[in-house]
Amino acid sequence: MIVILTPETNVLNECRHINELMHTGNHILHIRKYGMNDDEIKVYIEGINSSFHKRLVLHSHFHLAAEMGIGRLHFKEEHRLRDLHKEYIGNYTLSTSVHTVDDFNALPAYWSYAFLSPVFPSISKQGYGRERNVLEQLKRKNNPSVQLIGLGGIDTNNCLSVYKEGADGIAVLGALWKNAQPCKSLLQIMKSLT
Repeated sequence: MIVILTPETNVLNECRHINELMHTGNHILHIRKYGMNDDEIKVYIEGINSSFHKRLVLHSHFHLAAEMGIGRLHFKEEHRLRDLHKEYIGNYTLSTSVHTVDDFNALPAYWSYAFLSPVFPSISKQGYGRERNVLEQLKRKNNPSVQLIGLGGIDTNNCLSVYKEGADGIAVLGALWKNAQPCKSLLQIMKSLT
């Protein structure tokens, strides 16, 4: 499984790039646009081909999910710890974030998958993951109910090693959006996994 994360700040022709990225495979797209208001997020989602909407995941604006036909929600670790996800259990596909494999192993089965990060030093967040990363922790994964998605610093050169260490999938952000041709980068990552 490859999960694509949008940048928090807009990129030129972003929705065009998203449509190209989503055409390359059965990827899931996480929409991380915390600063947008309701009208802006609606326009953003409408810019994405409707055939991809069932694979979109909201990180915010949860109250718009039903109206926009989106059935997937992601809760940051801090929101999960405050139980903000509880009202959505059973009605949506839920995902979350963790930063240790022990936290991942303790997740209940109503979580579809969880990001474990940082696997490598981040490409998009300068300095994040340089002091500590979780690649070695992947071997201790023992939660059979939740898929583990490696996040952080994943690119063409290291994506396969994340799977070899035990992850069920990878999430990509900087490797795509720090490149002038995000789709070309994704295709290179996909080729590296074969």
